[in-house]
Amino acid sequence: MMKTTMVMAAAFAAAISALGEVELSTAAYGAMPPLVKTGPDRNATALQVSLKKIGCLKPKSVREVGPSNFTIDGAPVDRDFVDFDKYRDYLAPLGVNKIRIMTGWAKSEREKGKIDVAWLDHIVDWCLAHGIEPLLELSYGNPIYPGAGGAGLSDGIPNTPEGLEAWDRWVDFLGGHFKGRVNEWAMWNEPDNLIMVNTPDKIAAFNVRSAKILRRHMPECRLHGLSLAWSTAERLESCIKPMGEDAHLFDTFVYHGYIANPDRSYEDDRLRKDVVAKYAPGARLRQGENGAPSEFGAAFALRFIPWSETSQAKYDLRRALGDLGHDLESGLFCIVDINYRPPTFPTYFCNRKGYLRLNAHNDVIQVKRAYYAIQNMMSVFNARVTRVKEPRVSSSDPSLSLFEYATQAGEPLFVFWERGRMICTRHPDSKTEYDAQIDPASGVPGDSFTTREVVFEWRGQPFKEPVWCDLMTGWVYEIPQENQIVHADGITFVRIPAYDSPCFVAERCAVELDRGEISP
Repeated sequence: MMKTTMVMAAAFAAAISALGEVELSTAAYGAMPPLVKTGPDRNATALQVSLKKIGCLKPKSVREVGPSNFTIDGAPVDRDFVDFDKYRDYLAPLGVNKIRIMTGWAKSEREKGKIDVAWLDHIVDWCLAHGIEPLLELSYGNPIYPGAGGAGLSDGIPNTPEGLEAWDRWVDFLGGHFKGRVNEWAMWNEPDNLIMVNTPDKIAAFNVRSAKILRRHMPECRLHGLSLAWSTAERLESCIKPMGEDAHLFDTFVYHGYIANPDRSYEDDRLRKDVVAKYAPGARLRQGENGAPSEFGAAFALRFIPWSETSQAKYDLRRALGDLGHDLESGLFCIVDINYRPPTFPTYFCNRKGYLRLNAHNDVIQVKRAYYAIQNMMSVFNARVTRVKEPRVSSSDPSLSLFEYATQAGEPLFVFWERGRMICTRHPDSKTEYDAQIDPASGVPGDSFTTREVVFEWRGQPFKEPVWCDLMTGWVYEIPQENQIVHADGITFVRIPAYDSPCFVAERCAVELDRGEISP
């Protein structure tokens, strides 16, 4: 009976695929998982603008997209809070070519001296076979060894001679076992959550000893240090400084730092980059984990805010494109919701930050708006575009975030969104001059699709066939001649829609469109 059901589900999936949806494996379900829509209305919203709609961005799989600035988080497979085989078929259609996976020492060595990483081999090999590069994070410890750290978040890093010796053997095993298959490694997730126990000196020393073991096996691998929960420059420096010359072991230093308005994440960006440049000039800063939930939650980062699928998608787009615009490698958190449970979490709780909704059995039961929004982003913002360091586009509106890019063929593209509510204050020594600033209490993405018209000044060559694209829906619109004022200094784009979700203006030839039947 089960075999018949699976055959019928597979046949149904194939039929639906022909109607514009991606077929997914049913092997892990025994029933039909939700399909990834590929039609032009796959993420339709109430958005209305006074421009002519001409199509939708064509979704692209990971092999079509290729390398990018982004890493999708694979969620805690190390503690079985999620099931890789139940979400894996959603990875390739998303278009992100790198995935963060925790290695799970406690899951892999349940008896002293007997290491079994067949479960991790399965994940690594599947990802490599599907064009996705694994980034393995060494977290967490193993309670079967005294002082070897705990198996969950905030349980403490190894801190006794026996515990550290066992840890070294584990990292040495990983380095030898995955040499030639895995080139990217991160150290330990958010050790500073327990900063009174995991002091900065201990965090630094622990990162260095782990990095040296991996470098012995793989001298050319990429190493990502620290993975700090806190994003302040002071916390970063306190953990890098004790490394001394060994700070040069690392290619990037990672921070998380959740904040309700994602655009405020960059207020200390220059200070953090200065710290990295001071102690490890060849390294970069990396954002390793960030994303919003899709509903209200009473635990974990960004709790007690009335999130929705819409505001989640806006947040995740803004954080990802903000990172890209500030030259930060960027972690997308995360592919699925997370079902925290005992014994490595004190109670049962579902963290709804995933792009895919899970039920209590870790089955995928819904594809959320954020999935399609990130898929739209990946189809454009990948290695085929390069940020322009001296932009030709500008706006007098301080409430807009604005970044310019160019395609490999040189076509211009600029992306923008509202980052907060603008307030004006009068200079104390003037009756006529004002400062325009962003209200720090504003900028949390909302549920509205109401746009306002903004103006951009373009100092480059005139656009041949400009289009406006909304990344939430992927819908693409013509920008008519009456919205382009050509003059001696360039072009003034007028009446361009903007709201609190990223949109971009580009040449029509810079985007690949699905011209299928689309709602008016």
